Amino acid sequence: MDPIEFIHGLTWGGLPASVQERVELCLLDLIGVAAGGHGTRLSRIIRAHAAETFGGIAPLLFDARTASPAGVALATGMTIDALDGHDGFNPAKGHVGCPLFPAALALAHARGASAADFLASIAMGYEFGSRAAMAQHATVPDYHTSGSWGAVTAAAAGARLCGLDRSQTRHALGIAEYHGPRSQMMRCIDHPTMLKDGSGWGAMTGVSAVELAAKDFTGAPAITVEEAPEHWSDLGTRWMILEQYFKPYPVCRWAQAPIEGVLALKRAHGLTADDVAQIEVTTFHEAVRLATSRPRTTEEAQYSTSYPCAVALVRGDVTPADIANAALHDPDILRLSESLLMREDDTANAAFPTERLAQVSLVLRDGTRLDGDWLSPRWDHRAPPSPAELRSKFHALADPILGPVRSDAIEAALHDLADGSLSVLTDLLFQPIRSDTIAGRSEN
Repeated sequence: MDPIEFIHGLTWGGLPASVQERVELCLLDLIGVAAGGHGTRLSRIIRAHAAETFGGIAPLLFDARTASPAGVALATGMTIDALDGHDGFNPAKGHVGCPLFPAALALAHARGASAADFLASIAMGYEFGSRAAMAQHATVPDYHTSGSWGAVTAAAAGARLCGLDRSQTRHALGIAEYHGPRSQMMRCIDHPTMLKDGSGWGAMTGVSAVELAAKDFTGAPAITVEEAPEHWSDLGTRWMILEQYFKPYPVCRWAQAPIEGVLALKRAHGLTADDVAQIEVTTFHEAVRLATSRPRTTEEAQYSTSYPCAVALVRGDVTPADIANAALHDPDILRLSESLLMREDDTANAAFPTERLAQVSLVLRDGTRLDGDWLSPRWDHRAPPSPAELRSKFHALADPILGPVRSDAIEAALHDLADGSLSVLTDLLFQPIRSDTIAGRSEN
């Protein structure tokens, strides 16, 4: 199917039930991660920046201030990215939902879109974004952030929501691709900072591209859409939203198979952290470059393999509280993190990005060596989480920040959204967070 025809022609009622259910769960997961990321220093800085720099009357997510739709998209995307717990797509080496949802939410609210059209835009965007990502990776030598192809994805959703015609849509995609943040992901892997995956910048660029195209501003054709037909031929027949993974832990996906390896050995042998002298991880090249062993910030903790593995061994899980700035000084965790030895493996390299494989060994204090199996991250699309598991994750992230009553209301609004008004959901999302609802919130 022609990509522009797909952007405007897809209908919510025409989607398979499995796709409709997955849209609801993806949105629930993104909102939960946004709630969890709201208290980070990154989110506080970017929301203040959006309010101060992007003037407008559009409400910011979970905030009393306002900005333009582009500013709202920027702040929302970077707030989700701040926690790094959102869904992703293996072939893209990135995340479709993080730039898509903020742009669609901002423009749907600004334009008074129907709930069904908003939901259809999200469904369309996952299909469009997955293919745009693969097309871009096939045309450039560097590994770029999600914000680069995410800008084009955000523009596609915005073009639909704003009712652009075919010509304007084509220009919006071209503007977004031309001005999208062609940022090299491995720079942020090697030097973890608040730049993260560029998703907020991509969302902002996509919204701006749509608003410009609506005024007949012109752009060069989007190469990823118009010159890579092999990536678009299965639109409407292969539903890539069903091929997204979810994250059980709020750290880089590349570190999650090593975490599973540590936990598997801990459970199998009844180990405590004090039993272990050294952790060894064999995995693919990119994961080896997650090399920060003594993180100073939550960003460095998220882009590390050794630190979350050590957390898992000491605490049996990895939660947002474990990667908060105030939690980065535990001597037992730091000992194990600094002990971790990383090895690169040709088989794991060959499997990436479709597979993110790792094998973990633990050397005990008495010299015993325990070797684990090769593992993939949990909640891959071939073994996805159940709806109940994703709902539990949402409440674990959202309840301490929003309060259980508001979290329950968001979950119910999403469940019934197709038959109701979008304002039922947005009224809940655009309320500021009250300090009396926050329980045990960690400052990052």
